[in-house]
Amino acid sequence: QVQLVESGGGLVQAGGSLRLSCAASGRTFISYAMGWFRQAPGKEREFVAAISWSRGTTDYADSVKGRFTISRDNAKNMVYLQMNSLKPEDTAVYYCAADGSSWRGWDPYEYDYWGQGTQVTVSS
Repeated sequence: QVQLVESGGGLVQAGGSLRLSCAASGRTFISYAMGWFRQAPGKEREFVAAISWSRGTTDYADSVKGRFTISRDNAKNMVYLQMNSLKPEDTAVYYCAADGSSWRGWDPYEYDYWGQGTQVTVSS
């Protein structure tokens, strides 16, 4: 069982940066694949980024490539999403997700555990 708590969301102007954090409980965190997803009002939840348990594999949605970076600190049971050059279309609730496999990608249905989400609002 893994519990996830996101933080770091807020209001930022276009072009600005935010770093989201996801704190995970559970002694087996190191073996979990992690992902970030987002959901804007009236839209489906969409993939943002994913990272394997070993940090050797990462993947990003085309819309955030070159602007966002996912990372993890297994010693601290933390996952991060550094978001730079933010755009108004990045406005959404951002969710951290985990799965007991070594790697999960873009499909939200493959993740078993979810946080409560943190709001990111980018003003133009």
